[in-house]
Amino acid sequence: MLRISKLTDYATVVLASLAQDAASHHAATELAERTRLSAPTVSKVLKELQRAGMVVSSRGSHGGYRLARHPEQITAAQILDIFEGPIAITECSGAMSRCGIEHSCRVGSVWQRVNAAIRRALEEVTLRQLAGLDSAALRVADLASDMRLGRT
Repeated sequence: MLRISKLTDYATVVLASLAQDAASHHAATELAERTRLSAPTVSKVLKELQRAGMVVSSRGSHGGYRLARHPEQITAAQILDIFEGPIAITECSGAMSRCGIEHSCRVGSVWQRVNAAIRRALEEVTLRQLAGLDSAALRVADLASDMRLGRT
C-alpha cells in the first residue's frame, strides 16, 4: 500500500494553515490551535520544515513562522521528499538501488515508469491547491457542498 506517514500528513496540514495567510508570521502554539494538532507535533514539523528551507522563523513579539516561498511554488513532491525521502515504490525505483535481480528482472522498468508517473503527479499538486486556495479547487468544493445540500 502506498501511504504517507502521519508526520508528513501533519506537515501538509501545518503548511496549509500557513498558506491561508502566507505573508504573516504565526506562532507554533497558534498553529497548534488552528490545526488541532499537539504543540510538540507542530514544533517537530516546523523544525523539519525550517531545516529544509520550506519555512522561515523570526524571534520577537511579532515573530513566528511563515512560508519561505509562495504556496504555488511548493509542491506535494517537495513536502514528501522532506519527510519520506525520494519516492521509490520498488527497490529498483530508487536512486540507490540494491536489488540483486535488477539486471535480469522483466518488471522493474515498468515499476520505474509507474514511480516516475507518481512523482510527476505529485509535482503538479501545489500547496495552494492542498490548502484549498486554488479557484478551481474552491469551485469543486462549492459544487460538492451544493450536491450535499441538494442544490444541483
